Amino acid sequence: MFYEKDGKLFFERKGETVCLYAQGRNALRVRATMEREFQDTDWALSGAKQTKAKIEIKEDSAKISNGKISASVTRLGQIRFFKDGSPLIEEYYRCYEYEMPHTPSLRILAREFKPIRGGDYETTLRFESRDGEKIFGMGQYQQPYLDLKGCALELAQRNSQISVPFALSSRGYGFLWNNPAVGKVTFGKNVTEWHAESTKQSDYWITADDSPKAIMKNYTDLVGRAPEFPENAMGLWQCKLRYRTQEEVLEVAREYHRRGIPLDVIVIDFFHWTRQGEWKFDEKYWPDPAAMVKELHSYGTRCMVSVWPTVDKKSENFVEMNERGLLIRPERGSQCFDFLGDSMIYDATNPEARRYIWEKCRKNYFESGFDMFWLDEAEPEYSLYDFDNFRYHLGSDLQVGNIYPLCHAQAFYEGQVAAGQKDVCNLLRCAWVGSQKYAAVVWSGDIQGNFETLRDQFAAGLNMGIAGIPWWTTDIGGFFVNVKEEGHRELLLRWFEWAVFCPVLRMHGDKGPSDIPLLDERDFGGGFCHTGLPNELWSYGEDVYEILKKFVELRVQMKPYIRQVMREASENGSPVMRTMFYEFPEDKRCWETDDQYMFGSRYLVAPVLYAGVTKRRVYLPAGKWRDIRNGTEYEGGQEIETAAPVDEIPVFEKL
Repeated sequence: MFYEKDGKLFFERKGETVCLYAQGRNALRVRATMEREFQDTDWALSGAKQTKAKIEIKEDSAKISNGKISASVTRLGQIRFFKDGSPLIEEYYRCYEYEMPHTPSLRILAREFKPIRGGDYETTLRFESRDGEKIFGMGQYQQPYLDLKGCALELAQRNSQISVPFALSSRGYGFLWNNPAVGKVTFGKNVTEWHAESTKQSDYWITADDSPKAIMKNYTDLVGRAPEFPENAMGLWQCKLRYRTQEEVLEVAREYHRRGIPLDVIVIDFFHWTRQGEWKFDEKYWPDPAAMVKELHSYGTRCMVSVWPTVDKKSENFVEMNERGLLIRPERGSQCFDFLGDSMIYDATNPEARRYIWEKCRKNYFESGFDMFWLDEAEPEYSLYDFDNFRYHLGSDLQVGNIYPLCHAQAFYEGQVAAGQKDVCNLLRCAWVGSQKYAAVVWSGDIQGNFETLRDQFAAGLNMGIAGIPWWTTDIGGFFVNVKEEGHRELLLRWFEWAVFCPVLRMHGDKGPSDIPLLDERDFGGGFCHTGLPNELWSYGEDVYEILKKFVELRVQMKPYIRQVMREASENGSPVMRTMFYEFPEDKRCWETDDQYMFGSRYLVAPVLYAGVTKRRVYLPAGKWRDIRNGTEYEGGQEIETAAPVDEIPVFEKL
């Protein structure tokens, strides 16, 4: 049965209710449930207003249109989408009731609701797969594939894995799985399947337009965009595991100042605190943080401080937070995280818990001048990723867990803005759809230091941009690193050269092997944790230092351009790092190219991603291009071979 209500198209059959309506430019939203009514949850589309649609209802079919996109619904419920009247994507059915040229005896429906004992549903949504289609976005996965067609992706947050379920298709549409449930998507050659382990309804949004840039604008119009990136964070960020004392931080900053190297941000890592969940400095090693920040500011350096969501059961805040229901609750056992303590995790989905952690950090950090926060462990990280074992304020982890990092970013962004800060810029290890609107710089997690991992990060950064997260970075050289291994020097240089053309240039990592003794024998406080080897520009020898310094100078020179590119991200949702097809969608070769990219609209970057390589092939799209290293000009529409010695990265400026 079809009917129209409040400008929406409804379809009902066999206990299922499907609702289609216009939301945004050239876009439709589809919701389906087996419940008696829809849940009032908008998730990533919170605040997005319904737009006017054209609805036509016939006896055995219905149609809804919004600009370039339209959808038809058959009498038995199959939905087909069209762009300017041409077929775009359609639901997958293999059933006796459906009149189509496929085997009906399979009895497979597009929208499957499998009841879970006790209530709610495990759901699967299926679409026909199209040969030749390419899929991009979806967040960050530790794999080298830029084109995700053929990939199976877990929809779950883990250390170094980020689920941001927005996919951009080469067929001219963008698809948002508007559901924070743990699940899986398979972009198979034979079928596309979206799966949620536990949910109350199916919810997705689809837009069609003439270019990737237009699709990204439609998408970010609704889910939000990053604010303007602070100019005083566009240069070098210095970090290591870990600066253990106030004096160590100041010594590093003083040395950068003495050498004349601009240092925009220096980062204080974990266990500067007393216990996890106390969110304050250990006074034994950090006697006057406010004075430290004041001196850093005199060098033009901002200071970022690490905040974990973990709360040790021995911490001064645990009893209160536990009594007030501000912690994630395990369904089995009494622990969430066991790294250097027995810890629970604060519940970022609870507004009261968000206010609580911000108030502690405002008093203990912000009032002393710390205006950048490193929100580590933001997935959150569990000792075991038993997603069925945890319950949040908003529901079970299985139903809502993927939204946690967005809520964690929200806690600090809203607190800082309310306190009057204008240049908010925080670092997180995870994200979900819309995290960008909370000034989140997302980094790729605790990764290995090798060329294989570098290639994974290359694909991850580009797909994060397509998923709507423009501020992204990595641990240069990797997090887990043995600097004594043969080849590390080459890896560090290649990684740093590439990072100059990433949204954020950030030195970090647990550089080993290290046998540096602990500062004291207490089982808590600022001396209770190991540290890695030095990780400053001058830590790897004079020859490496001179090369790194040269590239920092290049980054500083590019700040006016970076400001312009960051502004585009704020204005229309364009990534900072852009796949080749994003700037050249009419060039078929650019949809195939997966080892070079555009930094904004002007610079083509071709990093060296393999050990021992000193030259590489580069495809130049139509137009004129100039090699920024030597000024040589090339006519585009061709592939060239260019030199790539270890102290250079091939970069071409579009003229």
